[in-house]
This record gives sequence, structure tokens and C-alpha cells, in this order.
Amino acid sequence: MNGSAEASTRTRSLQVSPGDLEAAHLDELTREIEQRSLYYYQEKNKSLRARYVYGTIFLIINLCAWFIRDYAQKALALLPYVSSCGPQGSYCFHTLGVLRVSLGCFMFFLIMFLTTWNTMQLHQAQNSWHSDYWIFKFVLLVLVMVATFFIPQLYIQIYGEIARVGAGIFLGLQLVSVIEFITWWNNYWIPHDQRKQSCSFGLVMSTVFYIGSVCGIAVMYYFYVTSTACVLNMFFISCTVVILTVMMVMSLHSKVKNRGLLSSGIMASYIVFLCWSAVRSEPSHTKCNAHTQNSHTDWITILSFLIAIGAIVMATFSTGIDSESFKFEFRRDEGKEEEDIPYSYGFFHLVFSLGAMYFAMLFISWNLSDSARKWSIDVGWTSTWVKIVNEWFAAAIYLWKLIAPIVRQPRVHEQPQPTAQEVDR
Repeated sequence: MNGSAEASTRTRSLQVSPGDLEAAHLDELTREIEQRSLYYYQEKNKSLRARYVYGTIFLIINLCAWFIRDYAQKALALLPYVSSCGPQGSYCFHTLGVLRVSLGCFMFFLIMFLTTWNTMQLHQAQNSWHSDYWIFKFVLLVLVMVATFFIPQLYIQIYGEIARVGAGIFLGLQLVSVIEFITWWNNYWIPHDQRKQSCSFGLVMSTVFYIGSVCGIAVMYYFYVTSTACVLNMFFISCTVVILTVMMVMSLHSKVKNRGLLSSGIMASYIVFLCWSAVRSEPSHTKCNAHTQNSHTDWITILSFLIAIGAIVMATFSTGIDSESFKFEFRRDEGKEEEDIPYSYGFFHLVFSLGAMYFAMLFISWNLSDSARKWSIDVGWTSTWVKIVNEWFAAAIYLWKLIAPIVRQPRVHEQPQPTAQEVDR
């Protein structure tokens, strides 16, 4: 009797209703989804934090390049004994030293680009390689940096010629990123629904930017056109005035629908800044340069130098994370899913590898033969012309963005009228 009751109790305990099974399965599925979401959340945060680690590495490499250029000849006494450094280590200091550091940085980020360019989702192995394994990547960075000092001088000079092209590509990417940001800001404050408050703010800000641009032009005429002999500076500044006028007229054109009004004001300020940076980069012995640099190093020179390095790092970082502005960005036209990476790893490392070439050109003032003065950066006639061409190129890109919708408008062709015979048919 007891055995029969015990068996009956065991049978009832084994009998589970379909509802209980469904509830248990639902709870298990919910826990699995929550765990997966937590995993993706943690991986995404690691990926976002990794950007700042790479930015810090890039900053440290910039400082190493400056140290190699200005002070390594006295501090690093062992380099002259390396055969590839030449007599008294002259091939490993100054200009060639900067190029060697730049080459090491380029190789490191190129390796990172080649190993992460096809990463799409957070659960891929490339995602962990991008966001983790910092000790291994630090060792890799040190190895490629040291290896560049054993490369013969001829190959370093060849890299310097290639770096000029890479730096130019970097400037082009940076311009596209800046213009896309300006366009986004314009669309944010002057949306299509033409809200009154937003439009008023946009008009006020555009007026402020235009006034600032005009004041900047006046200041440049005052400081950098000190006599009639300063024909080149007068040409640079006058071209900037013409560019600003064309941009204003185009932004007010009826077919553009005034959508470029605020963006043209911001772009005007950016164009004036590029022009000022160009004329300021003229050699210190130029009579038309009101800010002639002294032979000694003061705190203003040091502060300006450090700000310039910070600007290089910020420009590289901001361009690297702005893959949305480029048509070759991964999944541009698709909505991002939970497991998608937050930014394009390959594009990020590609920009940093080009940024390595860019900072090398700034440290040597785009000149592969002469060494730059201590605590100076991007000074010389080559730097001046690079910035002027950069200004003109930026203006051309922006003006094309204004007129492109007009040029690309589909033309409506008149349909031929049917003849009487066709109607009868």
C-alpha cells in the first residue's frame, strides 16, 4: 500500500503541465537575452575606451618624435654605434629620426588596420584583438619602433617621399570630416521643419561667424601686409576674401534654399583660420611675418608647440572615429544592430596610420633635407603652400556640396505627343 502511494506521488511529481514548460523556457530565453545584451554592452564599452588608449599611444609617439628631433643626439649616446645610423648617428636624429619614429607608428597602425578592417560584430575575434591584449600590442609597438632604427637611410628617405602623399590623403579625409560636421550642425539648428527658435539661433550664429571672419581678415591685413612688398600675403588674404564672398552668395541662392547659411558662416571662419595658419607658417626671416620667431625659446613658444601637438592628436582622433562621413563606411545604409561594432575599426586604424605620416611632415615642415628649429612645428614655405592649397581645396569641396544637389537634379524630359495614327491604333 505504501509502495503504491509512493509511486503515485512520484508520478504526479513527474507530470508537468505544458504551461509550466513554456514558462520555464521563456524564463531561460529571457536570461539568455539579458546575458547576451550585457555581453554586448560590456564589449561595446571596451571598444569605446580602446579609442582613448590608441589616442594616448599616438600622443606619446608624437612626443617621442619631438624628443628624437631636438634632444636625442645628446641623450641617446648608443645610437651612433648602430651601423644604419651612419657617422655620429646623424641618420637617426633630426629629420631622419622623426621619419623613423613615424615609420614605426605607421607600421603599428597598419598592422592593426590589416587585422581589424573586416570586423563587423562584437563577437568576432578581431573585436577582442582591437579592445584587449594591450601587453602584447605594447610589445609589438616597441619592436616595430626599435626595428626602424636598423633600416638603412635610403629606405627611410623613400618612406619620407611616400609620407608626403599619405599626409596629403590625411588632410583630405580631415577636410571631409570637418565639412560633414559643419553640415550636420547646420541641419541640427536649421531643420527642415523651419522651427522659429532654431532658425533664429542659426541666423544669429551665422552672423557671429561672418563678423568674426571679417575681423580675422582685417587683422591679417594689418599684421601680415605691412608694406606694398608683401604681395604674396596680399594675394593669399585677398583670395580668402573672394572665397568668403562666393560662399555667402551661394548660400543665399534661392535654389540652395538657405540651408547652407549657418554652415557657410562656420566654414568662412574655418577658411580664415587656414589662411592665418598659412601666413603664420612663413619663415621667421620673412619681413611680412609680424610674428617673427625669436632665436630663444620662451614659454609662449613652448605652449604653442604643445597646443600644436594636441591639435594633431585631436584631428587624427576625431577623423578616425568619423567613418560615417565616408561612402566606403561599413553598412552605411543599414541600421545598426545590437551586436554591431560602434565604429569602423579598420577605418580608425587607417586614419591613425596616415596620421603618423602627417605628424612627420609637420615636425619636419614637409622638408626632407633640412632640419627644423627646436620647439618649432610646421614652419617654412612648403608648410605655407600646403596650408594654402588645403584652404582652396576645402573651399572647393564645400562649394561643390552646395551646388551638387542643383547639378544632380533629374531633368524632366517632355514626353512626345502621340500622333493621330498612334491614337487610332
